[in-house]
Formats: sequence, structure tokens, C-alpha cells
Amino acid sequence: MRLRIPAILLSAVLSAFAAAPSRAWNDQGHMTVAYLAYKQLNPTARDRVNALLKLNPKYADWDATIKQQLPNVSQPDHDMYIFMIAATWPDQIKRDKTYTSDGTQGGNRPDGSPDPTRNTGYDDMLMHKYWHFIDTPFSTDGTALPSIPTPNVQDRIALFRGVLASGDPDALKSYDLSWLLHLVGDVHQPLHATTRVSSTDPEGDAGGNLVKLSCTKCELHATWDDLIGTSSNLKTIANKAKKMPKADPALAGKSDERVWVDESFQAAKQQVYVSPVAAGDGPFTLTPAYKSAAGKLAQQRVALAGARLANLINNELK
Repeated sequence: MRLRIPAILLSAVLSAFAAAPSRAWNDQGHMTVAYLAYKQLNPTARDRVNALLKLNPKYADWDATIKQQLPNVSQPDHDMYIFMIAATWPDQIKRDKTYTSDGTQGGNRPDGSPDPTRNTGYDDMLMHKYWHFIDTPFSTDGTALPSIPTPNVQDRIALFRGVLASGDPDALKSYDLSWLLHLVGDVHQPLHATTRVSSTDPEGDAGGNLVKLSCTKCELHATWDDLIGTSSNLKTIANKAKKMPKADPALAGKSDERVWVDESFQAAKQQVYVSPVAAGDGPFTLTPAYKSAAGKLAQQRVALAGARLANLINNELK
């Protein structure tokens, strides 16, 4: 399984890097989830997360980025933008040389990590790339399914939300909140919850990272990452987020992270790996109809992620 990192980086905070396979919504996708969530927080929860995020060691950098892009920003909007940037922090540390890429296969597998389940706060300098996804396998040609590696995004969400609801110190809650802002978004990306197993890829296609498309340097996963947009401008992202469709209230009320994973898994099978994406690793040429349907699904998943993240924080953060 190859490195999964977002396709667009925030200027002045997230350093530029060469294009590579990814395992998440890009930064605009994650910040859109965070924007939608922040707007749905109750005042008490909003004050609480504002205080907790000040404990993140990158807070000063985030503050500098906001002041650079929006020098006259109001304090309420400043706090919102901090929340949005914080949702990209677990991807930021993948490019921070002070962090260690632990585990095998470029750090994407927990085996080989010195402490894959560690949860001690900001003193943990492991990247934990394998926390970002869950490789739930399926096969259409009868190839035997591999086991699902743990820890993964599903059990980390369960762990971190438990910490938010506990009497644990604020320093740990800040760390776990920073991860949750990202992982709730991750788990709503369909290719974050599946891997297609076949005779071509008996260990899976790494959430579509191995599936090539006909465009230059394109693959299926990165294409889905970019469906919400590829801007790095905070105001542009917020303005576009305002126009996102509202989440279905009944679906938004589903609070079990296992349900979120299964939804993404089913969406991948039924709406991602469909014509013109055929068997094998391509290359395939996506049709306008496929792109249109993918864009609508991505908006629905991001809207749900934002609403569910807000519900989690409102209901569970102490």
C-alpha cells in the first residue's frame, strides 16, 4: 500500500511536495467538513474547541497563515479558520521531518510500528498514517480476501471520541480532537473504507490508488479526493462551503462510526467501482456521467461528515 496524502496543501503552513498517491479528501475537502461542523456547534462546544486547539503545537503557524491571507479577519472568523486548518493537521505531520513514518509499506501498515495504538498526546511523534483509513476488502472475481489491519480509522474514532467524553487532561483531548476533525472527514470518503481485491491486486488496490485513469498522473483515489475542489484560499473554501447541500437530518443523526464506515464501503462498491471503472488497474477514461454522479456523492458525504462531526462534539466533548 502506497503513501496516501492530500493533493493540495495550505500555503505558508503546508510545504509543497511532489504529487503522490493519497488517502484522504484533499485539504479543501477536509476544511469544508470542518467549516460545516463549526457552523453547527453550539456556543459552549465552540468555546471549548477554540480553547483546546490553542494547545496544538502548530497553532501559531495556523494563526500566521490566517493573518497572512486575511489580515482584517474578525475574531469569530479567525477561530473558525483555525478549526478548518486544524482538520488538515494529521496530514501536515506526514510532511514534518520531526515525525517518524512508522510501520511497513511506507508507513501505511501498522505492523512494524513501535507503538501503533499509542495515544499519549503531542509527545507522540509517530505519523500513524494507517489511522486514516480502513481497508475493508471486497472481490468480484473470487480472490480470497485479506484481513483488515488494525488499528485503523474506525477504532481510532471510537477511541478518540471516548477521550473527548472523559475526564482526561485537556492536552490529550486537544490531540485527539485534532485527529477527530480529520478522521471523521476521512471515513466519509468512499475509498477510505475499502480496497478492491482481485487476481490483479490480491492484497487490494489501496483504496483505488493503484487504479490508473487516462489523464496524466491520474488515479482513482486522487480523483475522488479532488471532487470538492482544489483551492488553498481560506475565504474561497469557506464561500464554497456555504453552498454545500444540507445533510439529510435522519442520516446526520447516525452516530456510530461503524455505520459511517459501512456507508462508505457500500458507496465504493455501488458508485465508485462502476463503469467505466472495470476490472483491473486500467487505465480507464471517466465519462461526464460518472464525474457528475461522483461529484454529487462527494458533496453528500462531506455534508454528512460535517453534520456528524458537529453532533459528536456537541454531544460528547466535556
